[in-house]
Amino acid sequence: MTVQIAATLKSLTLGTPQVFQNLALFPVLTGTEARADYSMLADALKGGQVRVTEVSAGGAVPELLLDNASPGRVLLLDGDELVGAKQNRVLNITILVGANRKIVIPVSCVERGRWSARSSEFRSEDRMMFAKGRASKMAQVSHSMRESGTRHSDQRAVWDAVDAKTTLFQAAAPTGAMSDVYDHVAGDVGEFRAAFLAQPRQVGGVFAIDGRPVGLELFDASGTFGSTLGRLVESYALDAIERPNRTSPVPDAARAMEFLARASGARAEVAQAVGEGEDVRLEAPGLVGEALVVDGRIVHLSVLEMGAEGSRAEPASERARRVAGRRR
Repeated sequence: MTVQIAATLKSLTLGTPQVFQNLALFPVLTGTEARADYSMLADALKGGQVRVTEVSAGGAVPELLLDNASPGRVLLLDGDELVGAKQNRVLNITILVGANRKIVIPVSCVERGRWSARSSEFRSEDRMMFAKGRASKMAQVSHSMRESGTRHSDQRAVWDAVDAKTTLFQAAAPTGAMSDVYDHVAGDVGEFRAAFLAQPRQVGGVFAIDGRPVGLELFDASGTFGSTLGRLVESYALDAIERPNRTSPVPDAARAMEFLARASGARAEVAQAVGEGEDVRLEAPGLVGEALVVDGRIVHLSVLEMGAEGSRAEPASERARRVAGRRR
C-alpha cells in the first residue's frame, strides 16, 4: 500500500505556488483528468435523500447515523464539521458510503457545553477542523484503531484543542463551539479563502505556513479538490493567523518536494474502511496521515505535520495577548 501511495505521488507534479500573507499552497497537478463518481456530503444533504442524525433519541457523542437513500455514493471527509442536533461534531475519518446504505459514522464533539437538540438532523457549514487539531485527532484515531479496532478520538484532547483556540483568539463561545471561533475570525480567514483558486488539473496541494510545509491534501478528481479548497484553506489559515509574522518567505519548492518524499515513505497500516474501500493509516517521523483507497485508487489522502507550532517558546498568555492585540 505504501508503494501504491508512493507511485501515485510520483506521477504528480508541483505547480507554481499561490501565497497570501504567511500561507502558501503548492498545487499538486495530475496529467490525466478524472471525474468523481460520488457526491460530496454537503451537496448530498441539500438533495434531501441523505440524512445525518443522532444514532438514537438519547444520542451518543462519538457516533452519528448516516442514511444514504440516494442512488449514488457519498463522500465524507475527515475533519468536516456537522452542525445541529444535540451538539456539533467533526468526522474522524474519510468515508465513502454506498448507494442505499445506512451506516454509523465515527465523530468527535467540537461543542463541549451543549447536549440539547437544536434540530432533528445535521447540516454542513462548509467548515473543517483547523489543521493542527486534525493532525492530533488523526493520530488519536490511528492509535484507537491499533489498540481496539475502533475509530475513536481522545475526546478530552479534542475539546482542549478547541478551547485553546478559543482562548487564543479571545472568542465568545458560550457552549465551547469551534464554529464560534471561526465566526470570531471570519474576516481574517475569509481573506485567506478568497486568495486561493483551484488551477486546471489540480487534485491537491502542499500547504506551508511561514515557509514550512505542514500538510498535503490529495483527491482523485480535480472537481473534488476544487469543491473542498475553500474549507481546506480556512483549516490552515486558522493556524496561520496565530503566528507572529504574517509575511511569508519566498516559497521553496524543494521543501515541498521533500515533504512529498516524506509522505511517500510513510509506514502504512491497512484496515477495512467504514463504508467502501480500505482505510490506510500512515506514520512517518513528525508526520501522521490517512488515505481512503477504493478499487485501487486513492480517493483522499491527507498527511499532516504533528506538533507544528509557531513560536514554540512563546508563553501561551503572551501569544494570546499578541494575537488579540493584532486583531483590534
